[in-house]
Amino acid sequence: MQNTTQIYGIRAVIEAINTKEPIDKVFIQRGLKGDLFKELEAIVRKNQINTSYVPIEKLNRLTKNIHQGVVANISPITFYALETLVENVINSKEKPLFLLLDQLSDVRNFGAIIRTAECTGVDAIIIQKKGAAPVTADTIKTSAGAAFKVPIAKVDHIKDAVFYLQASGIQVVSATEKADSTIYDVSFNLPTAIVMGSEDRGITPSILKASDQVAKLPLLGEIESLNVSVACAVFLYEVVRQRTRD
Repeated sequence: MQNTTQIYGIRAVIEAINTKEPIDKVFIQRGLKGDLFKELEAIVRKNQINTSYVPIEKLNRLTKNIHQGVVANISPITFYALETLVENVINSKEKPLFLLLDQLSDVRNFGAIIRTAECTGVDAIIIQKKGAAPVTADTIKTSAGAAFKVPIAKVDHIKDAVFYLQASGIQVVSATEKADSTIYDVSFNLPTAIVMGSEDRGITPSILKASDQVAKLPLLGEIESLNVSVACAVFLYEVVRQRTRD
């Protein structure tokens, strides 16, 4: 299994970003100051890289090396451009299936979802550049290697991806307990993109509003929601059920 590569030191991280290394997340020590730090902040913002400001103890746990207040993770996988990925999938399949993750934050949930996506024939996963769970060694492990098999695209905003998919003839179905319809009321025998929300906040309201349909899972017990990776699996297997029953 390929591990996430770490780089550390302000200049090293700046150089990695400038040379287009697939930086998944940058950890910056709280209270860091100086011109070089300001340069790093500017380039991180410009490239919309996922960033966390953390205490020095966190950085010390991440690496035993002299980190100068900055540690970055280089992703073990290559991310794809949305437009190219969507075009390739549409040209190769009659009924493509996309999965959009709206700021999912837990790496193990992410890995479990990738594994299920691979098993259910998802053609591509789309995540947001900032605020999304990084692809770490734990993600790869939990996905059972599926992260190397399912193409993943990073976008600035999930809503922009929704609009792009819709313009490409893909229906967008968002999973939310706020829906009146259940997944059994939705036809998935069309080119489809399913949107799953974050563990704590669900799907962003503007994305729900932009969706073609919203659907929920019927919950018969007293617990009000499922773990997002479990809910995602149920949605994806309903797609499989509908597309294979004939």
